Amino acid sequence: MIWKLKYSANYRRTLYQIAFVGCSLSVVSPAASQTPETLGFKDVPTTIGALLQGLDKVTARISTIEGPFDSLVEFGSLTIRVRACHKAPPTEAPESTAFLEIEESFEKGSAQPIFTGWMFASSPAVSALEHPVYDVWVVDCIKSSSSNAERPG
Repeated sequence: MIWKLKYSANYRRTLYQIAFVGCSLSVVSPAASQTPETLGFKDVPTTIGALLQGLDKVTARISTIEGPFDSLVEFGSLTIRVRACHKAPPTEAPESTAFLEIEESFEKGSAQPIFTGWMFASSPAVSALEHPVYDVWVVDCIKSSSSNAERPG
C-alpha cells in the first residue's frame, strides 16, 4: 500500500514538471518572434509572400497565385491570406512552408473559414485543403528581390 502512494506521488510530480516546462516554453518563445536572423540563419533570403497553385476541379485549370503577406487574394469563391512563408536554407533539404488562412465566400456575403494552418511544398497531403471544387498547394516562397530571375517557376 505504501509503495502505491509513493509511486503516485512521483508520477504526479513528473506530470507537474512536464506541465510547467510546457507552459514556460509557450510563454518564453513565441513563434512570431522567430525570424531567420534570430535563429542564426544569415544566408536565408527574406520573403515577401508565397507562390501557390490552385486547381479548379470543375474546369480542370491550374492557376498560379502570388500571395503577399497579409493581403487577400481571391481564387474562385476562396479568399486566401498568407501569414508566413519559410524556406529552408541551402544547406538543408529543399522545403518551403507557408501559413495560410483560407475562407470560402457565399452569395449572402458571409465568409466561412475552411482552412487555417501550415502547408508544406514537399508534402501537400500532410496538411491539405479539403474542398469539393478547389485544391490549393504551396509551390515556393517569394523572395524580397524584385527581379524575375530569382522567382521560381
